[in-house]
Amino acid sequence: MPKVTNILIVGVGGQGTILASRILSGVVQKIGLDVKVSEIHGMAQRGGSVVTQVRYGREVASPIIPLGQADIILAFEKLEALRWLPYLKEDGGIIVNDQRIDPMPVVTGAAAYPEGAISYIQSKFAKAIVIDALDMAIQAGNSKATNVVLLGLLAKHLDIAKEVWLEVLKETVPAKHLETNIKAFEAGYSSIG
Repeated sequence: MPKVTNILIVGVGGQGTILASRILSGVVQKIGLDVKVSEIHGMAQRGGSVVTQVRYGREVASPIIPLGQADIILAFEKLEALRWLPYLKEDGGIIVNDQRIDPMPVVTGAAAYPEGAISYIQSKFAKAIVIDALDMAIQAGNSKATNVVLLGLLAKHLDIAKEVWLEVLKETVPAKHLETNIKAFEAGYSSIG
């Protein structure tokens, strides 16, 4: 059976995970591969967990990534990275935005935010990359471009030409935000990782 690439995009509502998955699926379609996308919104508008599963290859039967089969997790927030780790293959890669967004149980005092998330992830997975995508997005001109910084870093690790990514970015992002998003993408693409 032909290889299917499984990418799990995780974050919280308002971080742009859905837009990131649309750009990724657009890139994959542009190079002529089959792509299936499954989105799970858990009270996304209130900062709840948002997960998108993107699967692509010559032929993809299901949009759902089986447990332990994600090739890459693209995590927009470190607690979400921890929450979805069981989906990552043993030799999989994980890109983590070193950002903390307290979920409602932490905000209300009903739970504590787990300490040491990044060091735990790095101890379990050799291919763990951690960046401060929020700071890079701010430097590019808009904190909301964090998602595109992360996509830029992801793009560097996928076998798809950078030009295709930029083309889809131009087709997807509103013109008034395009320059900032291209800067954000380039920042992620040229970052260490």
